[in-house]
Amino acid sequence: MNSSSRPVGLALAVGVQSASAQQISWLSQSQNQSAQYPVEIAAIEGLNEDGITVRRNEFQALGISMADGLRLVREGTFNLASIQVGLVAGDDPFLEGIDLIGVSTDMESLSGVVESYRDAFNARLEERFGVKAMAVWPFGAQIFFCNEPVEMLADLRGLKVRSFTASMSTLLERLGATPVTLAFPEVYPALQRGVASCGITSATSANTGKWPEVTTHVLPLSVSGSIQAHVVNREWFNGLPEESQAKLTEAFATMEDELWALANETNDLALACTTGGECDSDIYQAFDLDLVEVSPEDMDQLRDISSEVIVGEWIERCERNYPGCGTAWYETVGAARGFTAP
Repeated sequence: MNSSSRPVGLALAVGVQSASAQQISWLSQSQNQSAQYPVEIAAIEGLNEDGITVRRNEFQALGISMADGLRLVREGTFNLASIQVGLVAGDDPFLEGIDLIGVSTDMESLSGVVESYRDAFNARLEERFGVKAMAVWPFGAQIFFCNEPVEMLADLRGLKVRSFTASMSTLLERLGATPVTLAFPEVYPALQRGVASCGITSATSANTGKWPEVTTHVLPLSVSGSIQAHVVNREWFNGLPEESQAKLTEAFATMEDELWALANETNDLALACTTGGECDSDIYQAFDLDLVEVSPEDMDQLRDISSEVIVGEWIERCERNYPGCGTAWYETVGAARGFTAP
């Protein structure tokens, strides 16, 4: 991208970086209707009060693809960006290993996986992209929202289902469904027009994204946690005064804790609001979708597909540009979740 083709907001953000080491050009995926927005804004306000000026832009407002987040931070276009790991993993499959489909089916197990993989994850980010993950956190349990009756995984056969990671597409293909890769803003009209029959996302994102207006059934089988990360340009960060580094590190540690708590707490409320339950919320709207009970058979099937197909397929992709990544995964995530190398 040359300077003449950058959007105005992007050009302004670039100018911020060179103005002062005490200013941060921050690229965010969070919008004011999202549950994560208040947490991020509180962190930014705290940094501003500490004398670190944050200039915040949003992917959507600038017309930038979220899949480009890592490259934009690596190139120094922005000092920092929040990324969806599954999307940027197209640049390096190793990153997706932190949240492979079917490996972590609840927030507690996902937390253990993130801690086991964090050092390897950050080492790879620094080696390939020159960035560091300051905070790693989940959107929440990724579950199925469908516009026709779905009672179990077997009912997905023949349906078109929105997917946003490679391993998610592998799962859907194994189930006999057709994965349709769509960015989040594209899912509502796709469900509305029948381009897709189902979509996978968190209860929080579905509710604030108005998916219940165009769906009828929820299958709350969590296939992943949709891990996100706030990443910073490592060279820029290392050039900051130690005091500023410490302030940023503390702010992001606090924000990470709060975003994990948000994923644990608000998704239950969002799911209740979506499915006719008690809905005492200023964020979520009340709907009355059918909530399907997850069967033990579906849980077993998801685990089997993950261990027998998804992990092996991912390792094959990963080893092409990172020999030894399979060993690294089994020694970290595999050990945390009871997956053993064949």
